[in-house]
Amino acid sequence: MIKRDRYLQLLINSRNNGFPKVITGIRRCGKSFILKEIYRNYLIDSGVMPDNIFILELDDDRNIEYRNPIALGEYVRSQCEGKKDCYVFIDEIQKVYTIVNPALTDGKIVVAKGKDTETVSFVDVVLGLSRETNIDLYVTGSNSKMLSSDIVTEFRDKATTINLAPLSFEEYYNYVGGSATEAIYSYMQYGGMPLAVLKEDEEKKAYLKGLFEVTYFRDIVERNKLKKSEALEELCNIVSTATGELLNANKIANTYTSVRREHMTSQTIENYIGYFKDSFLLREARRYDLKGRKEIGALRKYYFCDTGLRNARLDFAFPDEGQMLENIVYNELCYNGYSVSVGSFDSVEKNKVGKSVRKTNEIDFYASKGTRAYYIQVTADISNESTREREIRPYYLLNDSIQKILVINKPISETRDESGFTIIGITDFLLRFIK
Repeated sequence: MIKRDRYLQLLINSRNNGFPKVITGIRRCGKSFILKEIYRNYLIDSGVMPDNIFILELDDDRNIEYRNPIALGEYVRSQCEGKKDCYVFIDEIQKVYTIVNPALTDGKIVVAKGKDTETVSFVDVVLGLSRETNIDLYVTGSNSKMLSSDIVTEFRDKATTINLAPLSFEEYYNYVGGSATEAIYSYMQYGGMPLAVLKEDEEKKAYLKGLFEVTYFRDIVERNKLKKSEALEELCNIVSTATGELLNANKIANTYTSVRREHMTSQTIENYIGYFKDSFLLREARRYDLKGRKEIGALRKYYFCDTGLRNARLDFAFPDEGQMLENIVYNELCYNGYSVSVGSFDSVEKNKVGKSVRKTNEIDFYASKGTRAYYIQVTADISNESTREREIRPYYLLNDSIQKILVINKPISETRDESGFTIIGITDFLLRFIK
């Protein structure tokens, strides 16, 4: 069994805290497994009777009647009636549809429309069930629209949210063992989707490609009522190729036009990027002015939640080691609780003719957690002198007290160079340094 100790501990810490536990994340990242297997086994080992653990899967056709929020609430209460302590797991809670308040429809069930304001949704059911003194409630959902700004406002201070991701490198390595250097190369290529990890290499490829076609794209098209998916797929390919590059809607639109010879508006690009983020496929890293200490500009970097999924979009034929390393470092920093931005700052320098010019400098990441703060540059190798100079040049220009790190894809432990900058191998950085 693949261990997911960090998430298990989050569940343990929130047990019986009086709030519903809302577990979100991309499809197939293991949300159901951690509840129905790992956490359930923990509860039983801690003395909970199996009959007091109630599991309801709303993506099962046998349970479609409970997608009605009223029926769902009534059914769960009936299953827990007369029991002192019930642990209720409801899987894929976003399947519950929103209805008009039955008090306004003579008790009839009427699916709500966008203009309706007096409604009953899964939020009402979750909050209602969580107030039952004998129910400790856990719900999962794969679509972050279930946590849109309006719903987050309703849940604020009323729920414990746990965001589950594919396996981190730490989780992956703890499972596969062996050489950390060999593990990081495999992880870069195929990522940490739990079912992919359990397959052979060729099976991994087919599985990861299929996730896009059968699951992710279909979900996005159906959920957002798109007429076709070709433009969505091409946009995904563009972002895959440009992982870790500074992008905005106009830049992506221009690339799309050059590739497809078709026009796509900036607004459509922004909408599609939003769909990918809502599905937890993409994460967005914003630029942060390291001198002005504020977010700046419209440019963003986009990283896939999993490098295997990113590579699947390119048929595993785009092995840019630097991009994949950068994607992994970003994900691992987020997994370990850091706030992460793309570092940016301006400097005034002399050009070739001696004229002062303003230049914008970038650092891959500015990461902070509590009292810890780091500037981080990620590169495959620094044996080439020009590459090394390019990577460390922004550090000389900053000249402040924040620790400056070069993460490279070499099996080396943490060292310091003559300028005091930290140089560290990728596996040592991921498995030890940022913990």
